[in-house]
Amino acid sequence: MWLAGNAGPFLLKEVELAIGLEKPIRVLHISDIHFAPGQKAKAKFLASLAELKPDLVVNTGDNLGHKDAINPCLGALEPLLGFPGVFVNGSNDYRAPKFRNPLRYFQGPSEVRNEVDLDTERFTSELTGAGWLDLNNASGTLHVAGVKLGFMGLDDPHENLDQLESLPVQKNSLTDADVLIGVAHAPYLRVIEAFTKQDASIVFAGHTHGGQICLPGSKALVTNCDLPTEYAQGVSGWEFEGKQSLLHVSGGMGCSIFAPVRLFCPPSATLLTIS
Repeated sequence: MWLAGNAGPFLLKEVELAIGLEKPIRVLHISDIHFAPGQKAKAKFLASLAELKPDLVVNTGDNLGHKDAINPCLGALEPLLGFPGVFVNGSNDYRAPKFRNPLRYFQGPSEVRNEVDLDTERFTSELTGAGWLDLNNASGTLHVAGVKLGFMGLDDPHENLDQLESLPVQKNSLTDADVLIGVAHAPYLRVIEAFTKQDASIVFAGHTHGGQICLPGSKALVTNCDLPTEYAQGVSGWEFEGKQSLLHVSGGMGCSIFAPVRLFCPPSATLLTIS
């Protein structure tokens, strides 16, 4: 069992994928950091990830986990901001966490809250100022290790902030990219389908915490969205109307300070070698 804020264990998972790139790239996928002041072990783990020297960092949101998290979270992320990166927001990047009965997750995805009480603009401006692409309902390109990557992004689907109708427009701006990549916080089925239909070769998401409270073998009981539990973390393949894509769901690095337990599901980041 892992308790939020203690010494670990934090895991680095390594995955190899083939999607037709001529040159391999190393992608570090981080998600659901849920950073709170004083989480020194988590900050140390993030700093150690910079030693991997990834070609690209993909951050799929829920970075913040406390009303006073912005400055310490930016400090923890600083070692990674020197690498090319992209990001989207999760609900916890807009509002501080509140207590929820964990048993309610077994009744379906958590409810959407309307209030916004964090300075999200300041947080995201620091990330974009470091050169990371803001993909909240937006697209962009990066030249990475000799490859031109095209990104299509969505704001948090769990908050119904995703503008699926923007994806065809986004794709049209990426016609010269070597590969198309979809990025969103929550892997709802409508999101996976939409990215696949727009020819994304791979989709990155988080949100599920890998199930957070799992059976032995990291068998998830819930995903807090409509993604089936067997796909709560790791790589899976999807097909819609004859088009195919891969999905990578991060198990995430943290959890809410009001539900600070992970069982058979240690916090993790993933280094993907994509070739």
